[in-house]
Amino acid sequence: MTRYRMLGDVRVGAVGLGTMPLSIEGRPDEARAVATVHAALDAGVTLLDTADSYHPPGGTPGEGELLVRRALASYGGGTDGVLVATKGGRGRTADGGWTVDGRPGHLRRAAEDSARRLGGGPIGLYQLHKPDPAVPYAESLGAVRELLDAGTVRLAGVSNVSTEQIVQAREILGDRLVSVQNRYSPAVRDSEAELRLCASLGLAFLPWSPLGGISRSSLDGASALEEDPEFGAFHRVARAHGVSPQQVALAWLLTRSETVLPIPGASRPSTARDSAGATTLRLTPEDLTALNRN
Repeated sequence: MTRYRMLGDVRVGAVGLGTMPLSIEGRPDEARAVATVHAALDAGVTLLDTADSYHPPGGTPGEGELLVRRALASYGGGTDGVLVATKGGRGRTADGGWTVDGRPGHLRRAAEDSARRLGGGPIGLYQLHKPDPAVPYAESLGAVRELLDAGTVRLAGVSNVSTEQIVQAREILGDRLVSVQNRYSPAVRDSEAELRLCASLGLAFLPWSPLGGISRSSLDGASALEEDPEFGAFHRVARAHGVSPQQVALAWLLTRSETVLPIPGASRPSTARDSAGATTLRLTPEDLTALNRN
């Protein structure tokens, strides 16, 4: 049976879909991008993560949001249970760099624009993309609180934050703060403290780039990784179960806490289906001992 996780009072599939690869440089064509979203939905994914800054350099803010809207509109099945999460507070430069803008006025305008692009209703989950060092974090969070009060946003999240910033966000947003999105994967575990804090507070923890290391190592072939103390176990467990190392990595992430909700990216339907399969992969105690040994 597919496992589910909670985002506030909303139940979603335990593995979501990060749509960034469908929207930035190197993205697939429209047909394959839409097919990838549809494959994820067919496989039980009900959380789609995007951002207004997911567009190629020189592109138009919100291209990723519009893609998600088109994919949902053309999907043949029901979408009432799909939660679309977007983010605001970052931008792109012409040369491909990333900017940060946490000014309250910018965030309010950005959220209103995102809501229009996604269809005009309240944004299911709106996440403050990254703290702006030039703006007091409390001011940025205050803008998110105003968006919640105005009904522009239904639920709120924060991203790329420390434990102290999570506590501050909780104080300002109360129980309408439902998620934290930080980088976390078998290769990058710097946010262990934030993951544990989220577990204690009942906040969903959404690892971004959850396959960091695993996807790259797979390019070398399993035989080259047998002696790799970091990723070899993931490949050995994958072979034992007859699945991909990526699926093992996602299943392992789900065991880190009941509030973990990975959002792996995908740029083709087969990858989206494979990631969703992690929700039904049962790792044995022996598997977990090997994977946790890293």
